[in-house]
Amino acid sequence: MAEAVQHAIETGEHLAVQAGTGTGKSLAYLVPAIRYAVADRTTVVVATATIALQRQLIDRDLPRLVPAVAPLLGQEPTFAILKGRRNYLCLHRQRGGPADDPQDALFEPVDTGPTSPLGRQVKRLHEWAEQTTTGDRDELIPGVPDAAWRQVSVSAQECIGAQRCPFGSRCFAEKARETAAKAHIVVTNHALMAIDATSDIDVLPGHDLVIIDEAHDLVDRVTSATAGELSGPMVDTAGRRAGRLTEPGTAESGGALAVADQLRQAAAALTVDLGDAPAGRMDVLSDALAATLRSVRDAAKACTDAITASATGMEEDPQRLSAARLTLASLDDLQRTADRILGSFTEELETRPEVVWLDRPFVEDARRPPTLRVAPLEVGPVLRERLFGSGTVTLTSATLALGGSFNPLASQWGLNLPGDQLSWTGLDVGSPFDHPRSGILYVARHLPPPGRDQLAEAYLTELEELIDAAGGRTLGLFSSMRAAVQAAGALRDRIKQPLLCQGDDVTAQLVKQFAEDEPTCLFGTLSLWQGVDVPGPSLRLVVIDRIPFPRPDDPLASARQRAVAARGGNGFMTVAAAHAALLLAQGTGRLLRTMTDRGVVAVLDPRLVTARYGDFLRASLPPFWTTTDPALVRAALRRLSAMDPLSVH
Repeated sequence: MAEAVQHAIETGEHLAVQAGTGTGKSLAYLVPAIRYAVADRTTVVVATATIALQRQLIDRDLPRLVPAVAPLLGQEPTFAILKGRRNYLCLHRQRGGPADDPQDALFEPVDTGPTSPLGRQVKRLHEWAEQTTTGDRDELIPGVPDAAWRQVSVSAQECIGAQRCPFGSRCFAEKARETAAKAHIVVTNHALMAIDATSDIDVLPGHDLVIIDEAHDLVDRVTSATAGELSGPMVDTAGRRAGRLTEPGTAESGGALAVADQLRQAAAALTVDLGDAPAGRMDVLSDALAATLRSVRDAAKACTDAITASATGMEEDPQRLSAARLTLASLDDLQRTADRILGSFTEELETRPEVVWLDRPFVEDARRPPTLRVAPLEVGPVLRERLFGSGTVTLTSATLALGGSFNPLASQWGLNLPGDQLSWTGLDVGSPFDHPRSGILYVARHLPPPGRDQLAEAYLTELEELIDAAGGRTLGLFSSMRAAVQAAGALRDRIKQPLLCQGDDVTAQLVKQFAEDEPTCLFGTLSLWQGVDVPGPSLRLVVIDRIPFPRPDDPLASARQRAVAARGGNGFMTVAAAHAALLLAQGTGRLLRTMTDRGVVAVLDPRLVTARYGDFLRASLPPFWTTTDPALVRAALRRLSAMDPLSVH
């Protein structure tokens, strides 16, 4: 892998590398990257999806690697981590700058008094501010809720700038950027890299080589970073802030307060329109909603003009300037998002570049308002132009080859677009694990196909028997939180082992408890499919309730399937099956984390072996020994359980 990365650097050819757990892929890309950065006196950006991998690179891999390669390079390479501004403590906000307006809370005021739980967290943050040398939120252990952190941090839009800020010379975010600008290796996240690549904002140091780890998440992360949203409360908040930036007396002369009232009226109309509209993808925009969106856009533009015209004197008032910057940024976002939504409906349905849908909260989450969302139908074209077109990119993950091919993901990244295709190579370096000898893939062929609602009793019985055979030690990966909760509730009275369910506590604490208490079982949904690393006898059985296809009413997935079909392709295989294959590969990858691990992956969905697409899905998984015999699997689990020192039988 290291040689392939070096070849890509030398030729400028993009590279996709599948490297299983335990191959040392971070060292394989870091060595040639460091060599290149030092030799060319440049910066290499390494983008990851998770905080855990960022910390591994900064706290473990790079500190060990740098002293080893320094004698060979003639100097000691440097490295830094760079995050979005909101991740750093803001001294101006912490020491008296504008805090979040209590009225901005959508449903209840924010109590930061010294006796409130939030107030105690804020007090702790103030004490930490006197000690920290980085201001990095992740260095605060244990952490604090987002509501507390917002009282001492600012977004890039709120920041008044280092030159204007009285604490500019001590700004933690600016120091992080300065350090990154001088470093050979800069570790960041997918979201920040996406903003840098897809917008005109330069948030990363200049670079011509990017390494994307956990690249299986790239499309989703870029989609999220380039999406927009509108809701009634969001528009109303911007209008209220705009109104407070101008003295009341200016209303008669058409000042910000007058146009702010127009924006708040548009917000009220939007709340009504979204309250009446059906949830899901919008293929047609009603005349009433179109008129409301135009009102939002035009009123936001008028507020922007009025605030800009009345900006005299703000330079001398940092608090007011920060509030103005935040308000102008939110007004600009309203304009752009309303324009995107309106513009998408000027195109024919088959050629629309964006997808619009109404996200309505579940009954149990009624505090969240109905929200109109817009996202690109595909991110491949923008990645092709702004990322792959501006430098060399290496993408790596344990799961990149779907159905045995790199093409499904490469097409989503924009590497296989029609016309002048970019030059790229796919490489599977394999895995150090002997999958057929270390693990069994069991498919419960005898079960009925899964229903659309609750888990059938046959599924619960199968789960109970498998857990009993394994003596607990089970990670249950479910396609929905509803299924996980149902299974946990039903089985807690039917099994002897402790059973945890996602939502009982913070996920990190649940995983820790699961890892430390061998007989314990843990049930959960999406974040557990990709984020659990539990080696050893605490995890002998991974159960997947059903093939994780996207929901039929998922707005983006259904629109993407339709677009592929309109071009003559197979929308189901290109979108839904690829999505399921990626998650299945990630989920089954939870089983073997070290060379001595052994166990079973049990898929309760019989379609994995009975449906035509089953071959594609199985080809995406590690090459475990495969069976559909339940008696054989239970016997294997009992043998494993008997070998473990804390067997529960």
